[in-house]
Amino acid sequence: MVLVLLSLSVVLTLILYILSRSITDVAVSSRQEEAVRAFSAAEAGIERALVTGADYTGIEIGNAQYTTTTTDFASGSYEFPFLSPISSGDTVTVWFVSHDENGNLICDATHPCFTGDTIEICWGNYQADPNSPNTPAIEASVYYYEPDEPTLIKVGRAAIDPYAGRRDTNSFDPPQEVSCDIGGQPYAFHKTINFNIDLNVNPAGLQFAQLKMFYNSDTPHIIGVRVTGDTLPSQGKQIDSSGVAGDSNRRVVVYQGWPEFTFASNALISPFGIIQ
Repeated sequence: MVLVLLSLSVVLTLILYILSRSITDVAVSSRQEEAVRAFSAAEAGIERALVTGADYTGIEIGNAQYTTTTTDFASGSYEFPFLSPISSGDTVTVWFVSHDENGNLICDATHPCFTGDTIEICWGNYQADPNSPNTPAIEASVYYYEPDEPTLIKVGRAAIDPYAGRRDTNSFDPPQEVSCDIGGQPYAFHKTINFNIDLNVNPAGLQFAQLKMFYNSDTPHIIGVRVTGDTLPSQGKQIDSSGVAGDSNRRVVVYQGWPEFTFASNALISPFGIIQ
């Protein structure tokens, strides 16, 4: 009789264990499915906001829903880091003019434009070796117009190379001695450029700056900027989308920069004219 009871106890224990495992597996599977649906809903919100530019709240999609908000990126700031490292030959754009709701360039009371006098360029992964041939150099091309010639776009350029072994050949300038920090992110190199003194550029006609990185073909490097004398206009849109399915919440954030200017027939086409 005792052996029968012991056998029944063992069998019952095994059954309870199997049932508990099954319940746990079902719960985990259900949470995973909810997480996938929540993430898919958040992505759907991003795609819709990219097309329409509008905000959405509690939009149902299947067994999930999404909420999106769109804000201006870096608007009213004195500094910002670019969100992705860049490789040799890549460029990023710093806008000094504002964009209206349709993406057109504009400067007015509700769309203020930058008229400060300096820009500090910070670049290079922290502790990058300035004595390495793979150390990144930077070229800054600042596009502007003279106030009395608003349809004639001009460009001023500065080039900075931390690697002294190249400067005799490329004639780049050296960076400043100390590193810099933007938003808690340290950078290996930096250079402060005064538009008027260093580039003979009138700050009243600033349009945008293109920053191009050289020589770091093996390793992408980070880059950021800081300005003085005025705050920057919007550098693009930040779209924040939250997806909810059951008890799962997922968030996706996308940054959409303003469209780059295009080149055609060796000329830069802009709303203000053609830059040869």
